[in-house]
Amino acid sequence: MLRLVCTKQKHRASPFPFSHGYFLFSTSIRKPIKVLPNLTDQQSFTVSYLQKSCGLSSESAISLAKKLQIEATHNPDSVLSLFKTHGLTQSHIRNLITKRPGLLLADLDTKLGPNMKLFKSLGFSGASLAKMLNKHPQVLESDAQTVFELFRSHGFSEKDIKTLTMRLPQLFIYDAKKTIKPKIEFLKSLGLSELYIAKLLSNEPYVLTRSLENHIIPSVQALVRFLGSDVSASKAIKGCHRMLEYNFEKVLDPNVSIFRSHGVPESLIVKMFLINPRTLLLKGSRVSEIIGDVKELGFDPNKMLFALAVCTMARMSKACWEQKLETYRSLGLSKDEIYSAFRKQPMCMINSVKKIHKLMPFFMNKLNMKPSMISKNPDILLFSLEKRIIPRCSVLQLLLSQGFIKEDVKFPYVLKMTNKNFRLRILSKYEAVVPDIVKAYKGKIEFQGFSSSFNV
Repeated sequence: MLRLVCTKQKHRASPFPFSHGYFLFSTSIRKPIKVLPNLTDQQSFTVSYLQKSCGLSSESAISLAKKLQIEATHNPDSVLSLFKTHGLTQSHIRNLITKRPGLLLADLDTKLGPNMKLFKSLGFSGASLAKMLNKHPQVLESDAQTVFELFRSHGFSEKDIKTLTMRLPQLFIYDAKKTIKPKIEFLKSLGLSELYIAKLLSNEPYVLTRSLENHIIPSVQALVRFLGSDVSASKAIKGCHRMLEYNFEKVLDPNVSIFRSHGVPESLIVKMFLINPRTLLLKGSRVSEIIGDVKELGFDPNKMLFALAVCTMARMSKACWEQKLETYRSLGLSKDEIYSAFRKQPMCMINSVKKIHKLMPFFMNKLNMKPSMISKNPDILLFSLEKRIIPRCSVLQLLLSQGFIKEDVKFPYVLKMTNKNFRLRILSKYEAVVPDIVKAYKGKIEFQGFSSSFNV
Protein backbone atom coordinates (compact mmCIF):
# COMPACT_ATOMS: atom_id res chain seq x y z
CA MET A 1 0.00 0.00 0.00
CA LEU A 2 1.29 3.45 -0.91
CA ARG A 3 0.88 6.91 0.47
CA LEU A 4 1.80 10.34 -0.91
CA VAL A 5 3.15 12.66 1.78
CA CYS A 6 3.76 16.40 1.44
CA THR A 7 7.27 16.93 2.77
CA LYS A 8 10.44 18.94 2.57
CA GLN A 9 12.46 16.29 4.37
CA LYS A 10 15.89 15.23 3.22
CA HIS A 11 16.37 12.05 1.25
CA ARG A 12 15.66 8.86 3.17
CA ALA A 13 16.26 5.25 2.21
CA SER A 14 13.46 3.97 0.05
CA PRO A 15 11.11 1.39 1.59
CA PHE A 16 10.70 -0.27 -1.79
CA PRO A 17 13.15 -3.09 -2.59
CA PHE A 18 12.87 -2.52 -6.34
CA SER A 19 13.93 1.11 -6.26
CA HIS A 20 17.66 0.34 -6.61
CA GLY A 21 17.42 -0.34 -10.34
CA TYR A 22 16.84 1.93 -13.26
CA PHE A 23 13.11 1.16 -13.60
CA LEU A 24 10.08 1.60 -11.34
CA PHE A 25 6.49 0.37 -11.71
CA SER A 26 3.24 2.29 -11.19
CA THR A 27 0.73 0.62 -8.85
CA SER A 28 -2.01 1.37 -11.40
CA ILE A 29 -0.32 0.52 -14.70
CA ARG A 30 2.46 -2.08 -14.72
CA LYS A 31 4.69 -0.28 -17.16
CA PRO A 32 8.37 0.55 -16.50
CA ILE A 33 9.22 4.21 -16.00
CA LYS A 34 12.85 5.19 -16.21
CA VAL A 35 14.24 6.90 -13.10
CA LEU A 36 15.27 10.48 -13.62
CA PRO A 37 18.91 10.89 -12.49
CA ASN A 38 18.37 14.19 -10.66
CA LEU A 39 15.59 12.82 -8.39
CA THR A 40 15.70 10.44 -5.45
CA ASP A 41 14.22 6.97 -5.84
CA GLN A 42 11.08 7.95 -3.92
CA GLN A 43 10.65 11.13 -5.97
CA SER A 44 11.01 9.09 -9.15
CA PHE A 45 8.31 6.77 -7.98
CA THR A 46 6.07 9.80 -7.24
CA VAL A 47 6.67 11.10 -10.76
CA SER A 48 5.64 7.72 -12.13
CA TYR A 49 2.48 7.64 -10.04
CA LEU A 50 1.41 11.20 -10.86
CA GLN A 51 1.93 10.55 -14.56
CA LYS A 52 0.29 7.16 -14.82
CA SER A 53 -2.47 7.40 -12.21
CA CYS A 54 -3.29 11.12 -12.28
CA GLY A 55 -2.47 11.96 -15.89
CA LEU A 56 -0.02 14.77 -15.10
CA SER A 57 2.60 15.85 -17.60
CA SER A 58 6.22 14.97 -16.95
CA GLU A 59 7.03 18.56 -16.07
CA SER A 60 4.15 18.91 -13.61
CA ALA A 61 4.84 15.53 -12.04
CA ILE A 62 8.51 16.35 -11.50
CA SER A 63 7.59 19.70 -9.93
CA LEU A 64 5.12 18.10 -7.51
CA ALA A 65 7.45 15.20 -6.74
CA LYS A 66 9.78 17.62 -5.01
CA LYS A 67 7.03 18.27 -2.46
CA LEU A 68 5.51 14.77 -2.26
CA GLN A 69 6.88 11.47 -0.98
CA ILE A 70 5.47 7.98 -1.19
CA GLU A 71 5.30 5.80 1.88
CA ALA A 72 4.01 2.27 2.21
CA THR A 73 1.23 3.13 4.67
CA HIS A 74 -1.73 4.08 2.51
CA ASN A 75 -2.94 3.71 -1.07
CA PRO A 76 -3.79 7.01 -2.82
CA ASP A 77 -5.69 4.96 -5.36
CA SER A 78 -8.64 5.04 -2.95
CA VAL A 79 -8.79 8.84 -3.28
CA LEU A 80 -8.71 8.64 -7.07
CA SER A 81 -11.37 5.94 -6.98
CA LEU A 82 -13.62 8.24 -4.92
CA PHE A 83 -13.20 11.02 -7.47
CA LYS A 84 -14.11 8.70 -10.32
CA THR A 85 -17.14 7.42 -8.41
CA HIS A 86 -18.44 10.99 -8.34
CA GLY A 87 -18.06 11.40 -12.08
CA LEU A 88 -14.71 13.18 -12.34
CA THR A 89 -12.85 12.33 -15.53
CA GLN A 90 -9.11 11.83 -15.87
CA SER A 91 -8.85 15.41 -17.14
CA HIS A 92 -10.79 16.72 -14.12
CA ILE A 93 -8.59 14.71 -11.75
CA ARG A 94 -5.40 15.94 -13.41
CA ASN A 95 -6.47 19.57 -12.99
CA LEU A 96 -7.58 18.99 -9.41
CA ILE A 97 -4.38 17.24 -8.29
CA THR A 98 -2.23 19.82 -10.06
CA LYS A 99 -3.90 22.55 -8.02
CA ARG A 100 -4.25 20.63 -4.78
CA PRO A 101 -1.84 17.62 -4.64
CA GLY A 102 -2.44 17.28 -0.92
CA LEU A 103 -5.89 15.85 -1.72
CA LEU A 104 -4.16 12.53 -2.36
CA LEU A 105 -3.45 12.47 1.39
CA ALA A 106 -6.89 13.65 2.52
CA ASP A 107 -8.68 11.80 5.29
CA LEU A 108 -11.37 9.80 3.52
CA ASP A 109 -13.43 9.16 6.64
CA THR A 110 -13.68 12.58 8.28
CA LYS A 111 -13.12 15.09 5.46
CA LEU A 112 -12.91 14.03 1.84
CA GLY A 113 -15.57 11.30 1.85
CA PRO A 114 -18.26 13.27 3.78
CA ASN A 115 -17.61 16.43 1.77
CA MET A 116 -17.92 14.63 -1.55
CA LYS A 117 -21.16 13.08 -0.31
CA LEU A 118 -22.48 16.50 0.74
CA PHE A 119 -21.73 18.11 -2.61
CA LYS A 120 -23.35 15.16 -4.38
CA SER A 121 -26.51 15.69 -2.30
CA LEU A 122 -26.57 19.29 -3.58
CA GLY A 123 -26.54 18.03 -7.14
CA PHE A 124 -22.83 18.32 -7.93
CA SER A 125 -21.23 15.49 -9.86
CA GLY A 126 -19.15 15.07 -12.97
CA ALA A 127 -18.73 18.33 -14.90
CA SER A 128 -20.64 20.49 -12.37
CA LEU A 129 -18.53 19.14 -9.50
CA ALA A 130 -15.34 19.71 -11.51
CA LYS A 131 -16.38 23.28 -12.30
CA MET A 132 -17.04 24.02 -8.67
CA LEU A 133 -13.80 22.40 -7.44
CA ASN A 134 -11.79 24.14 -10.13
CA LYS A 135 -12.38 27.44 -8.33
CA HIS A 136 -11.56 26.33 -4.81
CA PRO A 137 -10.40 22.69 -4.49
CA GLN A 138 -9.58 23.24 -0.80
CA VAL A 139 -13.29 23.01 0.03
CA LEU A 140 -12.83 19.23 -0.07
CA GLU A 141 -10.71 19.49 3.08
CA SER A 142 -12.95 22.04 4.84
CA ASP A 143 -15.63 21.65 7.50
CA ALA A 144 -18.29 21.89 4.80
CA GLN A 145 -20.98 20.10 6.78
CA THR A 146 -20.97 22.74 9.54
CA VAL A 147 -21.38 25.54 6.98
CA PHE A 148 -24.18 23.63 5.25
CA GLU A 149 -26.02 23.08 8.54
CA LEU A 150 -25.71 26.77 9.41
CA PHE A 151 -27.36 27.83 6.16
CA ARG A 152 -30.10 25.23 6.58
CA SER A 153 -30.81 26.42 10.14
CA HIS A 154 -31.38 29.93 8.76
CA GLY A 155 -33.96 28.96 6.17
CA PHE A 156 -31.79 28.31 3.12
CA SER A 157 -33.13 25.62 0.80
CA GLU A 158 -30.81 23.12 -0.84
CA LYS A 159 -31.37 25.03 -4.08
CA ASP A 160 -30.17 28.25 -2.39
CA ILE A 161 -27.11 26.49 -1.00
CA LYS A 162 -26.31 24.95 -4.37
CA THR A 163 -26.43 28.40 -5.97
CA LEU A 164 -24.17 29.73 -3.23
CA THR A 165 -21.78 26.84 -3.73
CA MET A 166 -21.45 27.33 -7.47
CA ARG A 167 -21.00 31.09 -7.22
CA LEU A 168 -18.73 31.20 -4.20
CA PRO A 169 -17.48 27.74 -3.12
CA GLN A 170 -14.89 29.32 -0.79
CA LEU A 171 -17.73 29.98 1.67
CA PHE A 172 -17.25 26.40 2.84
CA ILE A 173 -13.74 27.33 3.96
CA TYR A 174 -15.07 30.07 6.26
CA ASP A 175 -15.68 29.65 9.98
CA ALA A 176 -19.46 29.19 10.05
CA LYS A 177 -20.04 30.56 13.56
CA LYS A 178 -17.50 33.39 13.59
CA THR A 179 -17.71 34.65 10.01
CA ILE A 180 -21.04 33.71 8.40
CA LYS A 181 -23.55 33.56 11.24
CA PRO A 182 -23.01 37.14 12.57
CA LYS A 183 -23.67 38.59 9.09
CA ILE A 184 -26.89 36.64 8.67
CA GLU A 185 -28.02 37.68 12.15
CA PHE A 186 -27.30 41.34 11.34
CA LEU A 187 -29.40 41.15 8.17
CA LYS A 188 -32.23 39.66 10.22
CA SER A 189 -31.95 42.57 12.67
CA LEU A 190 -32.81 44.90 9.75
CA GLY A 191 -36.21 43.25 9.47
CA LEU A 192 -35.33 41.05 6.49
CA SER A 193 -36.96 37.63 6.59
CA GLU A 194 -34.95 34.41 6.40
CA LEU A 195 -36.58 33.69 3.05
CA TYR A 196 -35.44 37.01 1.65
CA ILE A 197 -31.94 36.76 3.15
CA ALA A 198 -31.57 33.37 1.46
CA LYS A 199 -32.64 34.92 -1.84
CA LEU A 200 -30.34 37.92 -1.39
CA LEU A 201 -27.24 35.91 -0.49
CA SER A 202 -27.76 33.19 -3.08
CA ASN A 203 -27.87 35.96 -5.72
CA GLU A 204 -25.08 38.06 -4.20
CA PRO A 205 -22.95 35.74 -2.05
CA TYR A 206 -20.03 38.21 -2.15
CA VAL A 207 -21.79 40.15 0.61
CA LEU A 208 -20.57 37.41 2.94
CA THR A 209 -16.97 38.19 2.02
CA ARG A 210 -17.32 41.77 3.29
CA SER A 211 -16.27 42.73 6.80
CA LEU A 212 -19.26 43.10 9.10
CA GLU A 213 -17.69 45.77 11.29
CA ASN A 214 -15.74 47.68 8.63
CA HIS A 215 -18.11 47.50 5.67
CA ILE A 216 -21.62 46.09 6.12
CA ILE A 217 -22.62 47.89 9.33
CA PRO A 218 -21.20 51.33 8.34
CA SER A 219 -22.84 51.09 4.91
CA VAL A 220 -26.23 50.23 6.37
CA GLN A 221 -25.92 53.06 8.90
CA ALA A 222 -25.19 55.52 6.07
CA LEU A 223 -28.20 54.17 4.18
CA VAL A 224 -30.47 54.61 7.22
CA ARG A 225 -29.27 58.20 7.67
CA PHE A 226 -30.02 58.97 4.04
CA LEU A 227 -33.44 57.30 3.88
CA GLY A 228 -34.52 58.20 7.40
CA SER A 229 -35.53 54.80 8.76
CA ASP A 230 -34.63 51.12 9.03
CA VAL A 231 -37.82 50.29 7.12
CA SER A 232 -36.82 52.37 4.11
CA ALA A 233 -33.30 50.96 4.23
CA SER A 234 -34.67 47.42 4.20
CA LYS A 235 -36.91 48.30 1.24
CA ALA A 236 -33.93 49.70 -0.65
CA ILE A 237 -31.84 46.60 0.02
CA LYS A 238 -34.68 44.47 -1.33
CA GLY A 239 -34.71 46.59 -4.47
CA CYS A 240 -31.03 46.04 -5.18
CA HIS A 241 -29.35 42.82 -4.06
CA ARG A 242 -25.89 44.19 -4.76
CA MET A 243 -26.39 47.19 -2.54
CA LEU A 244 -24.51 45.82 0.45
CA GLU A 245 -21.40 45.40 -1.67
CA TYR A 246 -21.12 49.18 -2.09
CA ASN A 247 -19.40 51.54 0.30
CA PHE A 248 -22.21 54.07 0.76
CA GLU A 249 -20.08 56.63 2.56
CA LYS A 250 -17.75 56.88 -0.47
CA VAL A 251 -20.34 56.55 -3.25
CA LEU A 252 -23.79 57.63 -2.04
CA ASP A 253 -22.99 60.93 -0.29
CA PRO A 254 -21.04 62.47 -3.22
CA ASN A 255 -23.81 61.56 -5.69
CA VAL A 256 -26.49 63.04 -3.45
CA SER A 257 -24.48 66.27 -3.44
CA ILE A 258 -24.42 66.26 -7.25
CA PHE A 259 -28.22 66.04 -7.44
CA ARG A 260 -28.59 68.81 -4.86
CA SER A 261 -26.30 71.05 -6.89
CA HIS A 262 -28.69 70.67 -9.85
CA GLY A 263 -31.67 71.78 -7.78
CA VAL A 264 -33.22 68.34 -7.26
CA PRO A 265 -35.21 68.33 -3.97
CA GLU A 266 -34.27 65.84 -1.26
CA SER A 267 -37.62 64.05 -1.47
CA LEU A 268 -37.12 63.36 -5.18
CA ILE A 269 -33.55 62.11 -4.62
CA VAL A 270 -34.89 59.58 -2.12
CA LYS A 271 -37.62 58.51 -4.55
CA MET A 272 -35.04 57.97 -7.30
CA PHE A 273 -33.00 55.81 -4.96
CA LEU A 274 -36.04 53.71 -4.05
CA ILE A 275 -37.08 53.36 -7.72
CA ASN A 276 -33.62 52.31 -8.88
CA PRO A 277 -30.87 52.33 -6.19
CA ARG A 278 -28.21 51.93 -8.87
CA THR A 279 -28.96 55.52 -9.94
CA LEU A 280 -27.12 56.89 -6.92
CA LEU A 281 -24.41 54.22 -6.92
CA LEU A 282 -22.91 55.03 -10.31
CA LYS A 283 -19.66 56.91 -10.75
CA GLY A 284 -20.09 60.61 -10.13
CA SER A 285 -19.03 61.50 -13.67
CA ARG A 286 -21.77 59.28 -15.12
CA VAL A 287 -24.39 60.74 -12.74
CA SER A 288 -23.50 64.27 -13.86
CA GLU A 289 -23.66 63.23 -17.50
CA ILE A 290 -27.13 61.69 -17.11
CA ILE A 291 -28.49 64.73 -15.27
CA GLY A 292 -27.16 67.00 -18.02
CA ASP A 293 -28.74 64.88 -20.78
CA VAL A 294 -32.11 64.73 -19.01
CA LYS A 295 -32.21 68.48 -18.37
CA GLU A 296 -31.26 69.12 -21.99
CA LEU A 297 -34.34 67.13 -23.06
CA GLY A 298 -36.52 69.56 -21.11
CA PHE A 299 -37.25 67.67 -17.89
CA ASP A 300 -37.92 69.76 -14.79
CA PRO A 301 -35.66 68.69 -11.83
CA ASN A 302 -38.61 69.28 -9.49
CA LYS A 303 -40.95 66.85 -11.25
CA MET A 304 -41.39 63.09 -10.94
CA LEU A 305 -40.86 62.61 -14.69
CA PHE A 306 -37.32 63.93 -14.18
CA ALA A 307 -36.71 61.19 -11.62
CA LEU A 308 -38.09 58.52 -13.96
CA ALA A 309 -35.97 59.79 -16.84
CA VAL A 310 -32.78 59.76 -14.75
CA CYS A 311 -33.53 56.27 -13.37
CA THR A 312 -34.19 54.98 -16.89
CA MET A 313 -30.89 56.29 -18.26
CA ALA A 314 -29.07 54.96 -15.21
CA ARG A 315 -30.17 51.43 -16.09
CA MET A 316 -28.06 51.32 -19.24
CA SER A 317 -24.76 52.42 -20.70
CA LYS A 318 -24.53 55.31 -23.12
CA ALA A 319 -23.83 52.84 -25.95
CA CYS A 320 -26.98 50.86 -25.07
CA TRP A 321 -29.03 54.08 -25.05
CA GLU A 322 -27.76 54.99 -28.53
CA GLN A 323 -28.52 51.47 -29.77
CA LYS A 324 -32.15 51.77 -28.66
CA LEU A 325 -32.52 55.19 -30.26
CA GLU A 326 -31.21 53.77 -33.53
CA THR A 327 -33.57 50.78 -33.26
CA TYR A 328 -36.64 53.00 -32.87
CA ARG A 329 -35.42 55.18 -35.76
CA SER A 330 -34.90 52.15 -38.01
CA LEU A 331 -38.49 51.07 -37.32
CA GLY A 332 -40.15 54.31 -38.35
CA LEU A 333 -39.94 56.82 -35.50
CA SER A 334 -38.16 60.12 -36.05
CA LYS A 335 -35.71 61.44 -33.46
CA ASP A 336 -38.24 64.07 -32.37
CA GLU A 337 -40.97 61.41 -31.99
CA ILE A 338 -38.67 59.23 -29.87
CA TYR A 339 -37.82 62.10 -27.55
CA SER A 340 -41.47 63.13 -27.42
CA ALA A 341 -42.40 59.61 -26.32
CA PHE A 342 -39.57 59.60 -23.76
CA ARG A 343 -40.74 62.88 -22.27
CA LYS A 344 -44.26 61.45 -21.82
CA GLN A 345 -43.18 58.01 -20.60
CA PRO A 346 -39.43 57.66 -19.82
CA MET A 347 -39.85 53.96 -19.09
CA CYS A 348 -40.41 53.26 -22.80
CA MET A 349 -36.63 53.25 -23.21
CA ILE A 350 -36.23 50.36 -20.78
CA ASN A 351 -37.45 47.94 -23.45
CA SER A 352 -34.80 45.64 -24.83
CA VAL A 353 -33.85 45.93 -28.50
CA LYS A 354 -35.48 42.53 -29.01
CA LYS A 355 -38.79 43.70 -27.55
CA ILE A 356 -38.71 46.91 -29.59
CA HIS A 357 -38.29 44.81 -32.75
CA LYS A 358 -41.36 42.78 -31.73
CA LEU A 359 -43.63 45.66 -30.73
CA MET A 360 -43.07 48.27 -33.42
CA PRO A 361 -43.75 46.05 -36.49
CA PHE A 362 -46.81 44.63 -34.71
CA PHE A 363 -48.28 48.06 -34.01
CA MET A 364 -47.63 49.35 -37.54
CA ASN A 365 -48.36 46.21 -39.61
CA LYS A 366 -51.04 44.40 -37.60
CA LEU A 367 -52.77 47.40 -36.04
CA ASN A 368 -52.12 49.96 -38.79
CA MET A 369 -50.82 52.46 -36.24
CA LYS A 370 -48.77 55.36 -37.56
CA PRO A 371 -45.46 56.12 -35.79
CA SER A 372 -46.88 59.46 -34.62
CA MET A 373 -49.74 57.61 -32.89
CA ILE A 374 -47.26 55.36 -31.08
CA SER A 375 -45.22 58.40 -30.06
CA LYS A 376 -48.34 60.04 -28.59
CA ASN A 377 -49.15 56.88 -26.60
CA PRO A 378 -45.77 55.56 -25.35
CA ASP A 379 -47.44 53.71 -22.46
CA ILE A 380 -48.45 50.96 -24.88
CA LEU A 381 -44.74 50.18 -25.37
CA LEU A 382 -44.59 48.96 -21.78
CA PHE A 383 -47.15 46.18 -22.21
CA SER A 384 -46.51 42.52 -22.93
CA LEU A 385 -47.32 41.57 -26.52
CA GLU A 386 -48.30 38.01 -25.64
CA LYS A 387 -50.04 38.56 -22.31
CA ARG A 388 -51.89 41.82 -22.90
CA ILE A 389 -51.79 43.32 -26.38
CA ILE A 390 -52.65 40.30 -28.57
CA PRO A 391 -55.43 38.93 -26.28
CA ARG A 392 -57.17 42.32 -26.22
CA CYS A 393 -56.70 42.80 -29.94
CA SER A 394 -58.28 39.38 -30.55
CA VAL A 395 -61.31 40.46 -28.53
CA LEU A 396 -61.64 43.75 -30.45
CA GLN A 397 -61.26 41.89 -33.75
CA LEU A 398 -64.16 39.59 -32.88
CA LEU A 399 -66.39 42.45 -31.68
CA LEU A 400 -65.53 44.51 -34.75
CA SER A 401 -66.30 41.66 -37.17
CA GLN A 402 -69.75 41.17 -35.61
CA GLY A 403 -70.57 44.86 -35.53
CA PHE A 404 -70.65 45.36 -31.78
CA ILE A 405 -68.02 48.08 -31.92
CA LYS A 406 -66.92 50.49 -34.64
CA GLU A 407 -63.52 51.57 -35.86
CA ASP A 408 -63.84 54.84 -34.00
CA VAL A 409 -63.03 53.07 -30.72
CA LYS A 410 -60.04 54.65 -28.96
CA PHE A 411 -57.72 51.69 -29.24
CA PRO A 412 -54.81 52.87 -27.00
CA TYR A 413 -57.32 53.51 -24.24
CA VAL A 414 -58.47 49.88 -24.45
CA LEU A 415 -54.88 48.68 -24.08
CA LYS A 416 -54.27 50.97 -21.09
CA MET A 417 -57.33 49.71 -19.17
CA THR A 418 -56.54 47.76 -16.03
CA ASN A 419 -57.33 44.05 -16.25
CA LYS A 420 -60.25 44.58 -13.90
CA ASN A 421 -61.78 47.32 -16.03
CA PHE A 422 -61.21 45.42 -19.25
CA ARG A 423 -63.05 42.38 -17.92
CA LEU A 424 -65.87 44.55 -16.56
CA ARG A 425 -66.35 46.90 -19.51
CA ILE A 426 -65.57 44.55 -22.38
CA LEU A 427 -65.64 40.85 -21.50
CA SER A 428 -68.57 40.89 -19.10
CA LYS A 429 -70.51 43.33 -21.25
CA TYR A 430 -70.39 41.22 -24.45
CA GLU A 431 -69.89 37.66 -23.18
CA ALA A 432 -73.60 36.82 -23.27
CA VAL A 433 -74.09 37.91 -26.90
CA VAL A 434 -70.63 36.89 -28.20
CA PRO A 435 -69.73 33.62 -26.41
CA ASP A 436 -66.47 33.26 -28.37
CA ILE A 437 -65.12 36.41 -26.77
CA VAL A 438 -63.61 34.36 -23.93
CA LYS A 439 -61.91 32.04 -26.43
CA ALA A 440 -60.48 35.05 -28.22
CA TYR A 441 -59.16 36.47 -24.95
CA LYS A 442 -57.50 33.15 -24.08
CA GLY A 443 -55.75 32.99 -27.45
CA LYS A 444 -57.89 30.23 -28.94
CA ILE A 445 -58.90 32.44 -31.86
CA GLU A 446 -55.93 33.68 -33.87
CA PHE A 447 -55.54 37.42 -34.27
CA GLN A 448 -55.34 38.30 -37.97
CA GLY A 449 -54.82 42.05 -37.74
CA PHE A 450 -57.01 45.09 -38.44
CA SER A 451 -57.71 46.31 -41.93
CA SER A 452 -57.82 49.95 -40.90
CA SER A 453 -56.44 52.04 -38.07
CA PHE A 454 -58.19 53.01 -34.86
CA ASN A 455 -58.43 56.46 -33.40
CA VAL A 456 -56.00 57.71 -30.81
